[in-house]
Amino acid sequence: MADRRLPERWIRRVLPRSLLGRSLLIILLPLVLLEAVALQIFYGSHLGVVSRRFAASIAGEVEFTLEMLHNHPDPTSRRRILRTAWKQFELRIAIEPGAILPNRRTVNVIGPMDDDLAAALRQKVRRPFQMDWISHPHSVVMRVQLPDAVVRILAPRKRLYAGSIWLFLVWLVGTALLLFGIAALFMRNQVRAIRRLAAAAEAFGMGRDRGPIKPEGAIEVRQAATAFNRMQERIRRFLAQRTEMLAGVSHDLRTPLTRLRLAIAMLPPHPELAEDVAEMTADVEDMDRMIGGYLAFARGEGAEQAQPVNIAAMLEEVAAGARRAGAAIDLPPIPELTVPLRPDAMRRALTNLIDNARRHAHRVALGMSLQGSRVQLTVDDDGPGIPPERRESVFRPFESGAAGGTGLGLTIARDIVRAHGGEILLQDSPLGGLRAMIRLPL
Repeated sequence: MADRRLPERWIRRVLPRSLLGRSLLIILLPLVLLEAVALQIFYGSHLGVVSRRFAASIAGEVEFTLEMLHNHPDPTSRRRILRTAWKQFELRIAIEPGAILPNRRTVNVIGPMDDDLAAALRQKVRRPFQMDWISHPHSVVMRVQLPDAVVRILAPRKRLYAGSIWLFLVWLVGTALLLFGIAALFMRNQVRAIRRLAAAAEAFGMGRDRGPIKPEGAIEVRQAATAFNRMQERIRRFLAQRTEMLAGVSHDLRTPLTRLRLAIAMLPPHPELAEDVAEMTADVEDMDRMIGGYLAFARGEGAEQAQPVNIAAMLEEVAAGARRAGAAIDLPPIPELTVPLRPDAMRRALTNLIDNARRHAHRVALGMSLQGSRVQLTVDDDGPGIPPERRESVFRPFESGAAGGTGLGLTIARDIVRAHGGEILLQDSPLGGLRAMIRLPL
């Protein structure tokens, strides 16, 4: 089973991860295969036939010249034969009397020319020979052993090359590059539209409303962009309607609470009723606070738009508000950092975390650090903490209500942070209590 998965993992590792890379690979592979087949057909048929004919022609001329030298051994006849070989065949021939062919390897080149010439010489000359394709830049050096000498022959390389092969290769590579370039340009334009759609969806999910996007690209991509624009409009309309409805509900609920508060305040002072009046006042205040928490949870600060926010200034403001409420807040010096946020919503999330911490602890500390492409905000306390098995459940509505809370503070904070594309984690604090960590993308 592991052996079967190994090739799949290797293929996934080698394949490009982006849509553009995979699309270009889909185009490139058939194109390379087509060019390879065309080259093989040309190389194996046309080029092979032409190369064998060129090699047979030179081998025949060499065999004819050697035969003439063998039949006319006198110096005068040999000089005339050598001049004729140069004029008629462009073969430069030199005779080394008494020499013996050295025992060394033939130096060849890549391609069919050397093999075809060697086969033709073996067939026609039928004498020991050697070839050297490297030492001379414009000629092939051939040495043939005769009974009384070694004949050194220089044949022009151009007589062994088919000029059309270079034209064919240039045409093959040029058309492949041209087609691949056109395909890459076209696919990049298509992928660009998908990237813009993905960026708009990510920004909208993080509360950065950039408005409708322009449909472009292929028909399917245009349909997706149009559907995304309609979805954005429906969500905006839904949020606006819900906000208006909640504003009316808030007014309707708080009106009787205000009357109750006024009625309690106008009660005549009486020592026997003082304790009951205080309890009723506290109950009214709790009801008002609970209604505010419920409405904030339902509203989710969704109508606010993201804007550049100085994190250090925001933490200073939140810490100052907590100190005015009687909390002991530690805030070390924090470097300036600007991040696109919905400021009111993020202040509410931090305030909820601080309120939750100070209800259970005596000391609260704020902090900020950078972790790669994310900014990390921490709220530490020295309270009893939360057991690891309960740290996820406290984010559910009405699970964390204690000590005068509504049970929605952590839920609202997590919704706000997630709307910014971040996350909240609960960990053990260096102060001995609980650490609430907010991670936000830059």
